Amino acid sequence: MDDDLIVCRCEEVTVGDVKRAIEQGAFDVSGVKRRTRAGMGQCQGRTCETLIRGILASELSKRPDEFRLDTVRPPLSPVTFKTLAGGYDE
Repeated sequence: MDDDLIVCRCEEVTVGDVKRAIEQGAFDVSGVKRRTRAGMGQCQGRTCETLIRGILASELSKRPDEFRLDTVRPPLSPVTFKTLAGGYDE
């Protein structure tokens, strides 16, 4: 794959970014995520995680199914705009 190919559309992470993260010591999806923000966008990795696992497998000479799925961490609880504004009504 071309290094300029976008893997994570939400965070605009490329194949080259993922490869550099692996060179810097990432050995799983979480490691790539911490180094590149891939999977931290609006889709929370639903679109790019499979591609990242494939790149990891290719670069580390493993099978994609050897990499566990990353943990999805939704917000603890929704916050209203009223709360963010200090509880004031206008």
